[in-house]
Amino acid sequence: MQDSIKSVLSGDFNKKKFLMCLITALLTVIVWNLPSSFFDIDGLTIVQQRVIAIFVMAVLLWITEAIPAWATSITIIFILLFCVSDSSFSFFQGTEDQYGTMLDHVGVMACFADPTIILFLGGFILAIAATKSGLDVLMARILMKPFGQKSEYVLLGFLLITGVFSMFISNTATAAMMLTFLTPVFKALPANGKGRIALTMAIPVGANLGGMGTPIGTPPNVFALKYLNDPAGLNTGITFSHWMMVMVPLVIILLIIAWRLILHFFPFTQKTIKIEIAGEVSHNWRTVVVAITFLLTIFLWIKGKDLFGINANTVAMLPIAVFAFCGVITAKDLQEIDWSVIWMVAGGFALGNAMNGTGLAENAIKSIPFGAWNPVVILVIACLICYLLSNFISNTATAALLVPILAVVCKGMGDGLNMIGGTVTVLVGIAIAASAAMCLPISTPPNAIAFSTGLVKQNDMLKVGVSVGIVTLILGIGALALFSKLGVF
Repeated sequence: MQDSIKSVLSGDFNKKKFLMCLITALLTVIVWNLPSSFFDIDGLTIVQQRVIAIFVMAVLLWITEAIPAWATSITIIFILLFCVSDSSFSFFQGTEDQYGTMLDHVGVMACFADPTIILFLGGFILAIAATKSGLDVLMARILMKPFGQKSEYVLLGFLLITGVFSMFISNTATAAMMLTFLTPVFKALPANGKGRIALTMAIPVGANLGGMGTPIGTPPNVFALKYLNDPAGLNTGITFSHWMMVMVPLVIILLIIAWRLILHFFPFTQKTIKIEIAGEVSHNWRTVVVAITFLLTIFLWIKGKDLFGINANTVAMLPIAVFAFCGVITAKDLQEIDWSVIWMVAGGFALGNAMNGTGLAENAIKSIPFGAWNPVVILVIACLICYLLSNFISNTATAALLVPILAVVCKGMGDGLNMIGGTVTVLVGIAIAASAAMCLPISTPPNAIAFSTGLVKQNDMLKVGVSVGIVTLILGIGALALFSKLGVF
């Protein structure tokens, strides 16, 4: 027993993180018990003040990373259920006149199976099946052929292919896969040249930018789509095809610009590279099933709503059901799903649900004169905050914090946002800002994977990350405003 205590105190026990947990707990309790007049929100109830305290806790835990980000989401859901819901401890409950509207506990638990999470889950399943069957290797070989062997075009090929894969496959998985393909290429390049750095940097840049292309490409997109399409909220009706119609051309343009920037910073000394993508493709009927299902799912995501009335969330069940029925995906394969991301997304949804379900969002809209604020200032500040935070903490956590707040702000401003293209520009702008954050090795998992090779220094990543990030913010937000005003988005 003494040995185990010593090991905890000397090994896993982190004094700094423990201190941050204590500070977070103290500040949460203080906010929980402040006089309601302190917040200057008309009609603020006890329950709504508890939600504010839980939000403060989430901000502190996500920013300081005192506990893992997914653990913060679980803590949010736990406290909401036990202290704010209609199934909470009896001493936390009271009449509606005394405490305000309690949160529906069924709605909190339903965040785990929100239709948008099913959409995200469908993307994970497609990725696992593609990797397991070797379809990803086959696609990479086919897609790389048109780029030939000239070094700078090989770089462009890796950027574009990484971007395409990241639209439908986790950017972390895509980065790991593409790095595997690059390993034999590195041997053919001069050890003292900059070509290795260029190709290595193509992986995180391609993965981060490519994720913007579809609603399932990265968790911030999922948050934006969730609040944009919430029937009880903004209800904008953005479809999978609407998203891709705007974002895919934008991603391609950004990848080409990134290609030129990387070549500028890290020019090749060797003019040609021979690409040989290693890996096995399973030649059996299951691979055919995966290929057909993959293509059919993407087709239905793009055209299903227009042609058959099926929304993207429903379509996500197609690969899950087909692969389970045919034995392509087994129980063991389900362990490869990044459940920590699913938990994080669910926690963010629960936080937003609490703001709406308790009436806090409505009260905030009435109390704060959002309509008098300049929409351009709101957009710029929100995107810059998101960009800066996402460079240091998880972009999923950043989106979970900012999107629910901005959804409330946008609802309060109404037609005041028309000059910048409306609500879509703000919320999708947040998703773009999160993906644009790639300055540091800790900014995104693809950055960490590239940095782990030892071929890229932090200064190299900073140069590319800042330049590509700034271009992405300017072009991305500009394109959103333009297409939203034209009625495309």
